[in-house]
Amino acid sequence: MVLESELLGAYPAEVSVPAGLVAAGAAASNRVLIVLDDDPTGTQSVAGLPVLTRWDVADFDWVFRHLIDGAAAKAVYVLTNTRSLDPAEARERNRQVVVNALAAARTAGVSVGFTSRSDSTLRGHFPLEPDTIAETLAAEGGGEVDGVVIVPAFPDAGRITVGGVHYTRGQAGTLVPVAETEFARDATFGFTHSALADYVEEKSGGRIPASRVTTVDLTLIRRGTPEAGATAIADALDAATGATPIVVDAVTENDLRVLALGLEESERRGKSLVYRVGPPFVRARIGQEIREPLSTAEIFPAGGAPGSARGGLIVVGSHVGVTTRQLKALTDAHRAACTVEIDVERLLADGGGTHVAAVVRDIVAALATGDVIVHTSRLLITADDPAASLQIARTVSAAVVEVVNRTLQATPPRFVIAKGGITSSDVAAHGLQIRHAIVRGPMLPGIVSLWEPVDGPAKGIPYIVFAGNVGDDQSLADVTRKLSATF
Repeated sequence: MVLESELLGAYPAEVSVPAGLVAAGAAASNRVLIVLDDDPTGTQSVAGLPVLTRWDVADFDWVFRHLIDGAAAKAVYVLTNTRSLDPAEARERNRQVVVNALAAARTAGVSVGFTSRSDSTLRGHFPLEPDTIAETLAAEGGGEVDGVVIVPAFPDAGRITVGGVHYTRGQAGTLVPVAETEFARDATFGFTHSALADYVEEKSGGRIPASRVTTVDLTLIRRGTPEAGATAIADALDAATGATPIVVDAVTENDLRVLALGLEESERRGKSLVYRVGPPFVRARIGQEIREPLSTAEIFPAGGAPGSARGGLIVVGSHVGVTTRQLKALTDAHRAACTVEIDVERLLADGGGTHVAAVVRDIVAALATGDVIVHTSRLLITADDPAASLQIARTVSAAVVEVVNRTLQATPPRFVIAKGGITSSDVAAHGLQIRHAIVRGPMLPGIVSLWEPVDGPAKGIPYIVFAGNVGDDQSLADVTRKLSATF
């Protein structure tokens, strides 16, 4: 644990970069970023961009011809949900997305780049996913990838990288190396190193030694002017070849914008890059302004909602500590809400058919008068090996999906909040049957996104994607208060 002020004292001050400067370069490149998002929480830093939960060629055709607020999108999020899959399944899904995106792009005459968006606390299929993107690009005639740019920083949520070491903000101005947090003990994606070069070596099983990793640190980024920083970054990347891993420091949005300028210059020089990033990278990469949190009036402009029920549905699946605290704060404050528990032990014991039916009956009855908070039991049940733990998570998620889908059919809610990465992915794609959506913006500063479904049975119902590991103890209550008619 270190003091952030002391650590940053050794580096130059950040360099101010207008978003418009980055946007101009992105527009000139005529490139659309295809963001393979391993759960839906990657959208929480952006606004006005499309989301796909399917990735057929026809879905990309829709993206490339669809205008949002009169303009073509500079990025599209593809909800792969690979964090809930085993490695073989994750590899195949990444391959399918790249193949189909390239096919649609060729037809539309669009240039595309590829970004693998994952967790800012380093959980996920790495290096498998960027490796698969690079391999598929080569197989599909897209050429060899020179560098894999690794940018897990998420300053809005307290995750920053300094000196090649990834940290999460703690109490009283402290920084905790991410390998010392609960996230590093994840049953499926655990790790032991906070220094990103060592993390790369660890997760590659030694195939990529730490000595092969290039580090772009704050000294390089903060060169006094945006142009100087961009040139320094591009110069540092000139030597990249054969998918060289490139880890990048970032503490602020300005750092990410300077990086975006440097990456644009590097690609202009002919470098082929794939990205492995946290949520705010795409916002900075395309030069998007930081969107202010949505207000109740913006969410419900006519004062009402398309759902038939008076109440909204809050679905909580994540088991990380902050989620459990947020759930308690919500239930303590929102006394008018009905709370329903999905008992995981009963699901695993008997398949949960009777239990799920009872849960749905309780929810549908309660939605007529107010909000319903439905959560999985708080005792996290895991197995001795990662694959078995993942199977338990899938069983629980399938029950959550069935509960949401049957509720939607019976009584469409005023809104739906899903808490947790896998939970929010499965609720979106299967529970609400969303195929295409538009990210309208964040619910809190820099975090928690609202999607507007544009097709399917949930069309028009505000859907809030709330990562398990972001916000303070009151954040879930704050978001619910914006949406609720009874809170």
